[in-house]
This record gives sequence, C-alpha cells and structure tokens, in this order.
Amino acid sequence: METQIVSASKENIARAAEILRQGGLVAIPTETVYGLAANALDPAAAARIYKAKGRPSDNPLIVHIAQASELAPLVRRVPDACLLLADRFWPGPLTIVLPASAAVPRQVTGGLDTVAVRCPAHPVARAVIRAAGLPLAAPSANSSGRPSPTMAGHVREDMNGKIPMILDAGPCEIGVESTVLSLVGERPTVLRPGGVSVDRLEETIGPVAVSGAVFAPMADDGAPMAPGMKYRHYAPCAPITLFAGPDDAVIRRISSLADSRTGILCFSGEERLFSAGVPVPYGDRNDPFDLSHNLFSALRRFDELGVRRILGRMCRQDGAFLGVANRLLKAAGFHLEKVDQ
Repeated sequence: METQIVSASKENIARAAEILRQGGLVAIPTETVYGLAANALDPAAAARIYKAKGRPSDNPLIVHIAQASELAPLVRRVPDACLLLADRFWPGPLTIVLPASAAVPRQVTGGLDTVAVRCPAHPVARAVIRAAGLPLAAPSANSSGRPSPTMAGHVREDMNGKIPMILDAGPCEIGVESTVLSLVGERPTVLRPGGVSVDRLEETIGPVAVSGAVFAPMADDGAPMAPGMKYRHYAPCAPITLFAGPDDAVIRRISSLADSRTGILCFSGEERLFSAGVPVPYGDRNDPFDLSHNLFSALRRFDELGVRRILGRMCRQDGAFLGVANRLLKAAGFHLEKVDQ
C-alpha cells in the first residue's frame, strides 16, 4: 500500500469518508495533533488502529464527534457538568470521559465501561466526521510511544505503507493532545493535561482533581482510563533526562554531561549557552502555547540528528504549562534531575 499525502479538499474529504465507511483508516488533522481515524462503532476498524500503531489493547481510544448533539448515543448519561463544559469548550481540545453506552465497542474503550469523547475544533476533522456520518475513533497518528505528529510528514514517517491516505491541512495549531477530564466518580479528575488548563475547568464546574499519573509512572497492573496515562509515550529514539533548577546551574550541569552526540532540548535563545552538544529549542520559556506548538517537532528533530541521548530543560509544571510538562516527563520516563546552585 502506498500512503498518499493529499490536500484537505472537498473531493479528498469525500474520499476519506468513503474509506472510513468501509472500515479503513485515514489520518486527519485536528487542532491538537494529527489523528488516525476509523469508524468508532466498528470493532474491526478499531482493531486496525491498534495494529497500525502497535498500541496496547487496553489503551482506550478517543471518540470524535462533529457537534455536541452527537454525544448522547455514545454514553449512558450526560451530567450537568458535561453540558457546561461542552458549551464552553466544544469544539475544542477537551475530552470528557463518561459511562459508555452499548453502542460503543469494547475495542474502543480498552475494555472499560467508560468512553472518552471530544468535539475537535479543526474544520477539516469535523468535515470528515460529517461526510462519513460516523463518530470517529482517532488517537494520534504515530507509532505507539513515539512523539505525536503535528505535520502530515510526521504521520508518513510512522504510518507509510500502513494507511492509504493522510489529509494535509498544515501544522497543528496547539501541538499537544487534548485535556482528558473524567466525570466518572465523586470528583471531576484530569487524567491527562492538555489544551484546556485546570484553572479554566474549575472556572466552569468548580474543584477539579489531577490524577497522580500526570506526575509519576502508573502502576504496571493499573488500567488506564485515558490515553497517555500508563505506557511510554511521546519519546524519540534516544533516552531523555530532564533538568530543573536555577538557569546557570542547569546550563552548567547539562554542558558538563554533553558531548558531540548529545542532543540538548533548550528554550529559544539559549542555543549558544551550552559548551557542548547539539541544541534544539522548543520555544519561549514564558509562553506555554509556543512550547506546546513546537515540542513534538523538536523531539522528532533529535531522531533526524541521530543523537545518542538527550538532556532537556524542564519547563514550569503549573497552569497552562502542565500539558507540556506532562509530555516531557512521559517522554523522559519521569527522569528529572533537580539541580542546586
């Protein structure tokens, strides 16, 4: 099979919709990352996603809908908090976990009795959903564990020969995956941080908890309720160690460890501060949106450079930075060194 990158024209959207109706896979753009889409109501199509990605079968898929009114058939109930969140954040980078209806195959939910649903903001993603007439399961369109794709070329690097078509709509605006919020249980809980911050969620529905899996590895025998919780994710080929602390101390520490085959993940403007290594910036340290937009492209750049290891500057771990911080920690296997003066 030859994988084609095609423009997101009306004709190609119609072709993509037909492939999806027949149970095939298509890579589509969203505002977060490119997604590997399939019919969310077809167990065999969902199984093809897991096979193409090499994804563990207990790692749930997110179901994408074109408008909030399409949620009800997928869930057993729609709580008031969900209505408030959908009214404010849909279409947008928020995924909501709710009790699944019988219409959703267990292959999509990772064997759980809950389903994760979002309405993407990208017009091409919604156009494909409407043209197919189906809700679409669409995890990131990359090999499992790799940095997520934010450009069509990234998708082809991982999916070439595995899918027939990639709809190209240019770089993704946000660059990290959606926030996943569970409304199952006593208290709303962020399972994965992303494009909607905890502060904004709490402005809408009151107190929100954050899962411990955001900051530390999940137990091997635990069942992930959302993507990105349990397994190795977002990682380039070379191992990553992150460093946090005073700027001068961190730069000295990284420089002391680096050699000509060491990649350095740094903030913009720092490239000349390191005495050794190959610096790759991932954005303005004070702009969480710039960091999220550039992160996965920077991580993939290290694979192109063929570095043996990566030493990285850790960003802040609060507010709108939390999604980027989580992706860095997961990519590094939670290897974070705190540097003193």
